[in-house]
Amino acid sequence: MQRAAAVADTLAGLAAQYDASRTFPIESFDAIRNAGLLKAPLSSEHGGTDLDGRSSTRLALLNMLKHIGRGDLSAGRLFEGHVNALQLIQIFGSPAQIAHWASDVRDSGLLFAVWNTEAGDGVRLVPVDSGRYRMHGSKTFASGAGHIERPIVTGALPDGGWQMCVVPLDRAEAAIDRSWWQPSGMHASTSFKVDFTGIELKQSDLLGDPGDYHLQPWFGGGAIRFAAVQLGGAEALLDATRAFLRLLNRTGDPHQQARLGQAAIHVETGNLWLEGAARVVDIGQSRRSPAIAERMVNYANMTRLAIEQVCMDVMQICERAVGARGLLRPWVFERIIRDLTLYLRQPAPDAAQTSAGKYILGREQEAYRIWHDELD
Repeated sequence: MQRAAAVADTLAGLAAQYDASRTFPIESFDAIRNAGLLKAPLSSEHGGTDLDGRSSTRLALLNMLKHIGRGDLSAGRLFEGHVNALQLIQIFGSPAQIAHWASDVRDSGLLFAVWNTEAGDGVRLVPVDSGRYRMHGSKTFASGAGHIERPIVTGALPDGGWQMCVVPLDRAEAAIDRSWWQPSGMHASTSFKVDFTGIELKQSDLLGDPGDYHLQPWFGGGAIRFAAVQLGGAEALLDATRAFLRLLNRTGDPHQQARLGQAAIHVETGNLWLEGAARVVDIGQSRRSPAIAERMVNYANMTRLAIEQVCMDVMQICERAVGARGLLRPWVFERIIRDLTLYLRQPAPDAAQTSAGKYILGREQEAYRIWHDELD
Protein backbone atom coordinates (compact mmCIF):
# COMPACT_ATOMS: atom_id res chain seq x y z
CA MET A 1 0.00 0.00 0.00
CA GLN A 2 2.24 2.77 -1.29
CA ARG A 3 -0.47 5.41 -0.83
CA ALA A 4 -0.92 4.48 2.81
CA ALA A 5 2.84 4.53 3.38
CA ALA A 6 3.08 8.01 1.86
CA VAL A 7 0.12 9.25 3.91
CA ALA A 8 1.78 7.89 7.07
CA ASP A 9 4.67 10.31 6.59
CA THR A 10 2.21 13.20 6.34
CA LEU A 11 0.39 12.08 9.48
CA ALA A 12 3.66 11.79 11.38
CA GLY A 13 4.46 15.40 10.56
CA LEU A 14 1.09 16.56 11.90
CA ALA A 15 0.74 14.31 14.95
CA ALA A 16 2.52 16.49 17.51
CA GLN A 17 0.37 19.57 16.89
CA TYR A 18 -2.89 17.66 17.25
CA ASP A 19 -1.64 15.88 20.34
CA ALA A 20 -0.72 19.23 21.90
CA SER A 21 -4.02 20.90 21.00
CA ARG A 22 -6.05 17.78 21.87
CA THR A 23 -8.13 18.31 18.75
CA PHE A 24 -9.36 16.10 15.95
CA PRO A 25 -6.66 15.70 13.24
CA ILE A 26 -8.47 17.51 10.43
CA GLU A 27 -5.49 17.88 8.11
CA SER A 28 -4.53 14.26 8.65
CA PHE A 29 -7.94 13.11 7.48
CA ASP A 30 -7.79 15.51 4.55
CA ALA A 31 -4.64 13.63 3.52
CA ILE A 32 -6.31 10.25 4.06
CA ARG A 33 -9.34 11.38 2.08
CA ASN A 34 -7.28 12.89 -0.77
CA ALA A 35 -5.32 9.64 -1.09
CA GLY A 36 -8.58 7.74 -1.64
CA LEU A 37 -8.19 5.71 1.54
CA LEU A 38 -11.54 6.63 3.09
CA LYS A 39 -13.36 4.79 0.33
CA ALA A 40 -10.80 1.97 0.03
CA PRO A 41 -12.79 -0.35 2.39
CA LEU A 42 -15.73 -0.27 -0.04
CA SER A 43 -16.16 -2.95 -2.66
CA SER A 44 -15.21 -1.99 -6.20
CA GLU A 45 -18.92 -2.16 -7.04
CA HIS A 46 -19.38 0.89 -4.83
CA GLY A 47 -16.26 2.78 -5.84
CA GLY A 48 -13.74 1.32 -3.39
CA THR A 49 -10.71 -0.91 -3.82
CA ASP A 50 -12.20 -4.09 -2.34
CA LEU A 51 -10.52 -3.75 1.06
CA ASP A 52 -13.89 -4.83 2.41
CA GLY A 53 -12.95 -7.99 4.26
CA ARG A 54 -12.73 -10.33 1.31
CA SER A 55 -9.97 -12.92 1.40
CA SER A 56 -7.88 -11.64 -1.50
CA THR A 57 -7.29 -8.24 0.10
CA ARG A 58 -7.35 -8.85 3.85
CA LEU A 59 -3.59 -8.60 4.40
CA ALA A 60 -3.51 -5.43 2.30
CA LEU A 61 -6.21 -3.97 4.56
CA LEU A 62 -4.21 -4.84 7.69
CA ASN A 63 -1.07 -3.31 6.21
CA MET A 64 -2.98 -0.13 5.34
CA LEU A 65 -4.16 0.13 8.94
CA LYS A 66 -0.62 -0.49 10.17
CA HIS A 67 0.75 2.34 8.02
CA ILE A 68 -1.84 4.80 9.33
CA GLY A 69 -0.95 3.77 12.89
CA ARG A 70 2.73 4.21 12.08
CA GLY A 71 1.99 7.82 11.16
CA ASP A 72 -0.25 8.65 14.14
CA LEU A 73 -1.95 6.25 16.53
CA SER A 74 -4.85 8.63 17.22
CA ALA A 75 -5.56 8.94 13.50
CA GLY A 76 -5.13 5.17 13.25
CA ARG A 77 -7.73 4.60 15.95
CA LEU A 78 -10.17 6.85 14.11
CA PHE A 79 -9.47 5.30 10.72
CA GLU A 80 -9.87 1.77 12.09
CA GLY A 81 -13.30 2.75 13.42
CA HIS A 82 -14.22 4.03 9.94
CA VAL A 83 -13.08 0.74 8.38
CA ASN A 84 -14.99 -1.27 10.98
CA ALA A 85 -18.18 0.66 10.28
CA LEU A 86 -17.96 0.19 6.51
CA GLN A 87 -17.37 -3.53 6.93
CA LEU A 88 -20.39 -3.88 9.22
CA ILE A 89 -22.53 -1.97 6.74
CA GLN A 90 -21.46 -4.22 3.86
CA ILE A 91 -22.09 -7.35 5.93
CA PHE A 92 -25.43 -6.46 7.51
CA GLY A 93 -26.89 -3.69 5.35
CA SER A 94 -29.55 -4.08 2.70
CA PRO A 95 -28.49 -3.35 -0.90
CA ALA A 96 -30.20 0.05 -0.70
CA GLN A 97 -28.50 0.90 2.60
CA ILE A 98 -25.08 -0.16 1.32
CA ALA A 99 -25.48 1.96 -1.81
CA HIS A 100 -26.66 4.97 0.23
CA TRP A 101 -23.92 4.91 2.85
CA ALA A 102 -21.24 4.04 0.29
CA SER A 103 -22.25 7.19 -1.56
CA ASP A 104 -21.75 9.19 1.65
CA VAL A 105 -18.12 8.03 1.70
CA ARG A 106 -17.38 7.96 -2.01
CA ASP A 107 -19.10 11.18 -3.07
CA SER A 108 -19.07 13.29 0.11
CA GLY A 109 -16.05 11.97 1.99
CA LEU A 110 -18.01 11.49 5.20
CA LEU A 111 -16.47 9.75 8.19
CA PHE A 112 -17.98 6.68 9.85
CA ALA A 113 -17.26 5.10 13.24
CA VAL A 114 -18.56 2.47 15.65
CA TRP A 115 -19.62 3.70 19.11
CA ASN A 116 -20.62 0.83 21.36
CA THR A 117 -19.10 1.55 24.79
CA GLU A 118 -21.38 3.00 27.44
CA ALA A 119 -21.80 3.46 31.18
CA GLY A 120 -24.96 3.37 33.30
CA ASP A 121 -26.74 5.89 31.09
CA GLY A 122 -26.41 3.87 27.92
CA VAL A 123 -28.40 4.30 24.72
CA ARG A 124 -31.99 3.08 24.44
CA LEU A 125 -34.12 3.10 21.29
CA VAL A 126 -37.77 3.82 22.01
CA PRO A 127 -40.34 3.26 19.22
CA VAL A 128 -42.56 6.21 18.40
CA ASP A 129 -45.17 6.60 15.68
CA SER A 130 -44.78 5.71 11.98
CA GLY A 131 -41.90 3.29 12.45
CA ARG A 132 -39.58 5.86 13.96
CA TYR A 133 -37.37 5.55 17.03
CA ARG A 134 -36.30 8.13 19.60
CA MET A 135 -32.87 7.81 21.16
CA HIS A 136 -32.17 8.21 24.88
CA GLY A 137 -28.82 8.00 26.63
CA SER A 138 -25.10 8.27 25.96
CA LYS A 139 -22.01 6.54 24.64
CA THR A 140 -18.50 6.88 26.07
CA PHE A 141 -15.18 6.57 24.22
CA ALA A 142 -16.91 8.01 21.16
CA SER A 143 -13.76 8.54 19.11
CA GLY A 144 -13.97 11.42 16.67
CA ALA A 145 -17.03 12.98 18.33
CA GLY A 146 -17.77 16.31 16.72
CA HIS A 147 -16.29 15.25 13.36
CA ILE A 148 -17.81 11.82 12.65
CA GLU A 149 -20.90 12.32 10.51
CA ARG A 150 -22.10 8.70 10.38
CA PRO A 151 -21.40 6.71 13.56
CA ILE A 152 -22.83 3.26 14.00
CA VAL A 153 -24.38 3.48 17.46
CA THR A 154 -25.71 0.46 19.34
CA GLY A 155 -28.74 0.70 21.61
CA ALA A 156 -31.16 -1.38 23.63
CA LEU A 157 -34.67 -1.98 22.29
CA PRO A 158 -37.61 -2.30 24.71
CA ASP A 159 -37.52 -6.11 24.38
CA GLY A 160 -33.81 -6.19 25.27
CA GLY A 161 -32.51 -6.58 21.72
CA TRP A 162 -29.24 -4.86 20.88
CA GLN A 163 -29.66 -2.85 17.69
CA MET A 164 -27.16 -1.09 15.44
CA CYS A 165 -28.18 2.20 13.85
CA VAL A 166 -26.37 4.72 11.68
CA VAL A 167 -26.98 8.17 13.13
CA PRO A 168 -26.85 11.06 10.61
CA LEU A 169 -25.05 13.52 12.89
CA ASP A 170 -24.76 16.14 10.16
CA ARG A 171 -28.56 16.43 10.39
CA ALA A 172 -29.08 15.80 14.12
CA GLU A 173 -27.62 17.44 17.19
CA ALA A 174 -26.02 15.38 19.94
CA ALA A 175 -24.62 16.81 23.17
CA ILE A 176 -20.86 16.26 23.45
CA ASP A 177 -19.16 16.18 26.85
CA ARG A 178 -15.52 17.04 26.12
CA SER A 179 -14.61 17.20 29.81
CA TRP A 180 -15.08 13.43 30.03
CA TRP A 181 -11.95 12.76 27.95
CA GLN A 182 -8.88 13.46 30.13
CA PRO A 183 -6.46 10.72 29.00
CA SER A 184 -2.73 10.23 29.34
CA GLY A 185 -2.44 9.60 25.60
CA MET A 186 -4.45 9.37 22.36
CA HIS A 187 -5.42 13.02 22.85
CA ALA A 188 -6.26 13.61 19.19
CA SER A 189 -8.72 10.72 19.05
CA THR A 190 -11.20 13.08 20.77
CA SER A 191 -12.99 10.12 22.36
CA PHE A 192 -15.64 12.14 24.16
CA LYS A 193 -18.94 11.20 25.77
CA VAL A 194 -21.95 11.80 23.51
CA ASP A 195 -25.59 12.12 24.60
CA PHE A 196 -28.07 11.22 21.83
CA THR A 197 -31.22 11.96 23.83
CA GLY A 198 -34.01 13.32 21.65
CA ILE A 199 -32.59 12.29 18.26
CA GLU A 200 -35.17 10.51 16.10
CA LEU A 201 -34.33 7.80 13.60
CA LYS A 202 -36.13 6.25 10.66
CA GLN A 203 -36.44 2.52 10.10
CA SER A 204 -33.90 2.84 7.27
CA ASP A 205 -31.32 4.14 9.79
CA LEU A 206 -31.34 0.77 11.58
CA LEU A 207 -28.59 -1.60 10.46
CA GLY A 208 -29.16 -5.34 10.49
CA ASP A 209 -31.26 -7.24 13.00
CA PRO A 210 -31.12 -7.04 16.81
CA GLY A 211 -28.10 -8.97 18.05
CA ASP A 212 -26.16 -8.80 14.78
CA TYR A 213 -23.45 -6.59 16.30
CA HIS A 214 -22.24 -9.42 18.55
CA LEU A 215 -22.34 -12.16 15.92
CA GLN A 216 -19.13 -14.11 15.49
CA PRO A 217 -16.67 -14.16 13.88
CA TRP A 218 -17.14 -10.50 13.01
CA PHE A 219 -17.31 -9.20 16.59
CA GLY A 220 -14.26 -10.95 18.07
CA GLY A 221 -12.39 -11.31 14.80
CA GLY A 222 -12.18 -7.54 14.41
CA ALA A 223 -9.39 -7.48 16.99
CA ILE A 224 -6.84 -8.00 14.21
CA ARG A 225 -7.67 -4.55 12.83
CA PHE A 226 -6.77 -2.57 15.94
CA ALA A 227 -3.77 -4.86 16.51
CA ALA A 228 -2.50 -3.83 13.07
CA VAL A 229 -2.76 -0.15 13.99
CA GLN A 230 -0.93 -0.79 17.26
CA LEU A 231 1.86 -2.63 15.46
CA GLY A 232 2.28 0.49 13.34
CA GLY A 233 3.08 2.36 16.55
CA ALA A 234 5.80 -0.18 17.39
CA GLU A 235 7.28 0.22 13.90
CA ALA A 236 7.30 4.00 14.36
CA LEU A 237 9.24 3.60 17.61
CA LEU A 238 11.78 1.31 15.94
CA ASP A 239 12.32 3.80 13.10
CA ALA A 240 12.58 6.75 15.49
CA THR A 241 15.06 4.92 17.71
CA ARG A 242 17.33 4.17 14.73
CA ALA A 243 17.20 7.80 13.67
CA PHE A 244 18.00 8.98 17.21
CA LEU A 245 21.02 6.68 17.54
CA ARG A 246 22.32 7.70 14.13
CA LEU A 247 22.03 11.36 15.08
CA LEU A 248 24.08 10.74 18.24
CA ASN A 249 26.56 8.54 16.35
CA ARG A 250 25.74 5.61 18.65
CA THR A 251 25.11 2.95 16.01
CA GLY A 252 28.48 1.32 16.68
CA ASP A 253 27.66 0.66 20.34
CA PRO A 254 27.25 -3.14 20.71
CA HIS A 255 24.64 -2.70 23.46
CA GLN A 256 22.52 -0.51 21.19
CA GLN A 257 22.99 -2.98 18.35
CA ALA A 258 21.71 -5.78 20.58
CA ARG A 259 18.70 -3.70 21.63
CA LEU A 260 17.77 -2.78 18.07
CA GLY A 261 18.23 -6.37 16.96
CA GLN A 262 15.76 -7.50 19.59
CA ALA A 263 13.30 -4.74 18.69
CA ALA A 264 13.49 -5.78 15.04
CA ILE A 265 12.70 -9.38 16.02
CA HIS A 266 9.67 -8.22 17.99
CA VAL A 267 8.32 -6.07 15.14
CA GLU A 268 8.76 -8.82 12.58
CA THR A 269 7.01 -11.22 14.96
CA GLY A 270 4.05 -8.84 14.88
CA ASN A 271 4.08 -8.78 11.09
CA LEU A 272 4.09 -12.57 10.97
CA TRP A 273 1.09 -12.64 13.30
CA LEU A 274 -0.78 -10.31 10.95
CA GLU A 275 0.04 -12.57 8.02
CA GLY A 276 -1.13 -15.59 10.00
CA ALA A 277 -4.35 -13.86 11.02
CA ALA A 278 -5.10 -12.92 7.41
CA ARG A 279 -4.49 -16.52 6.33
CA VAL A 280 -6.66 -18.08 9.04
CA VAL A 281 -9.52 -15.66 8.39
CA ASP A 282 -9.22 -16.23 4.64
CA ILE A 283 -9.62 -19.99 5.18
CA GLY A 284 -12.64 -19.32 7.36
CA GLN A 285 -14.28 -17.04 4.81
CA SER A 286 -14.30 -19.80 2.23
CA ARG A 287 -16.28 -22.17 4.49
CA ARG A 288 -18.69 -20.87 7.12
CA SER A 289 -19.48 -22.98 10.17
CA PRO A 290 -19.55 -22.52 13.96
CA ALA A 291 -16.26 -24.43 14.24
CA ILE A 292 -14.55 -22.15 11.74
CA ALA A 293 -15.93 -19.04 13.42
CA GLU A 294 -14.59 -20.26 16.77
CA ARG A 295 -11.15 -20.83 15.27
CA MET A 296 -11.08 -17.40 13.63
CA VAL A 297 -12.03 -15.63 16.86
CA ASN A 298 -9.43 -17.44 18.92
CA TYR A 299 -6.68 -16.81 16.40
CA ALA A 300 -7.69 -13.15 16.44
CA ASN A 301 -7.45 -13.22 20.25
CA MET A 302 -3.94 -14.66 20.04
CA THR A 303 -2.93 -12.10 17.43
CA ARG A 304 -4.18 -9.26 19.58
CA LEU A 305 -2.32 -10.53 22.66
CA ALA A 306 0.89 -11.32 20.79
CA ILE A 307 1.00 -7.84 19.23
CA GLU A 308 0.22 -6.27 22.59
CA GLN A 309 3.32 -7.99 24.00
CA VAL A 310 5.35 -6.96 20.94
CA CYS A 311 4.42 -3.34 21.51
CA MET A 312 5.20 -3.42 25.22
CA ASP A 313 8.59 -5.03 24.57
CA VAL A 314 9.47 -2.50 21.86
CA MET A 315 8.48 0.39 24.12
CA GLN A 316 10.77 -0.89 26.88
CA ILE A 317 13.69 -1.39 24.49
CA CYS A 318 13.15 2.05 23.00
CA GLU A 319 13.11 3.73 26.42
CA ARG A 320 16.41 2.07 27.36
CA ALA A 321 17.99 2.89 24.01
CA VAL A 322 17.17 6.61 23.98
CA GLY A 323 17.41 7.24 27.73
CA ALA A 324 15.96 10.22 29.56
CA ARG A 325 17.16 12.64 26.88
CA GLY A 326 15.13 10.93 24.18
CA LEU A 327 11.97 11.02 26.27
CA LEU A 328 11.95 14.82 26.33
CA ARG A 329 9.96 16.84 23.84
CA PRO A 330 10.20 17.54 20.94
CA TRP A 331 11.36 13.96 20.41
CA VAL A 332 8.47 11.73 19.31
CA PHE A 333 9.09 8.93 21.79
CA GLU A 334 7.17 10.43 24.70
CA ARG A 335 4.02 10.97 22.62
CA ILE A 336 4.06 7.61 20.85
CA ILE A 337 4.65 5.74 24.11
CA ARG A 338 1.78 7.60 25.79
CA ASP A 339 -0.53 6.88 22.89
CA LEU A 340 0.44 3.24 22.54
CA THR A 341 0.23 2.56 26.29
CA LEU A 342 -3.38 3.77 26.37
CA TYR A 343 -4.39 2.19 23.06
CA LEU A 344 -3.14 -1.23 24.15
CA ARG A 345 -5.61 -1.25 27.02
CA GLN A 346 -8.34 -2.95 25.05
CA PRO A 347 -11.04 -4.66 27.13
CA ALA A 348 -10.88 -8.17 28.60
CA PRO A 349 -7.34 -9.33 27.72
CA ASP A 350 -7.49 -12.12 30.31
CA ALA A 351 -10.75 -13.41 28.85
CA ALA A 352 -9.20 -13.38 25.36
CA GLN A 353 -6.21 -15.41 26.57
CA THR A 354 -8.39 -17.82 28.52
CA SER A 355 -10.59 -18.36 25.47
CA ALA A 356 -7.56 -19.20 23.32
CA GLY A 357 -6.29 -21.62 25.97
CA LYS A 358 -9.66 -23.30 26.28
CA TYR A 359 -9.79 -23.69 22.51
CA ILE A 360 -6.36 -25.32 22.41
CA LEU A 361 -7.24 -27.69 25.25
CA GLY A 362 -10.37 -28.79 23.43
CA ARG A 363 -8.56 -29.80 20.22
CA GLU A 364 -7.40 -33.32 19.45
CA GLN A 365 -5.11 -32.47 16.50
CA GLU A 366 -1.37 -31.97 16.75
CA ALA A 367 -0.43 -28.33 17.38
CA TYR A 368 0.83 -27.76 13.85
CA ARG A 369 -2.56 -28.70 12.42
CA ILE A 370 -4.89 -26.75 14.71
CA TRP A 371 -4.95 -23.45 12.85
CA HIS A 372 -4.59 -24.53 9.24
CA ASP A 373 -6.44 -27.79 8.69
CA GLU A 374 -9.85 -27.79 7.11
CA LEU A 375 -12.71 -28.07 9.59
CA ASP A 376 -16.05 -29.79 9.14
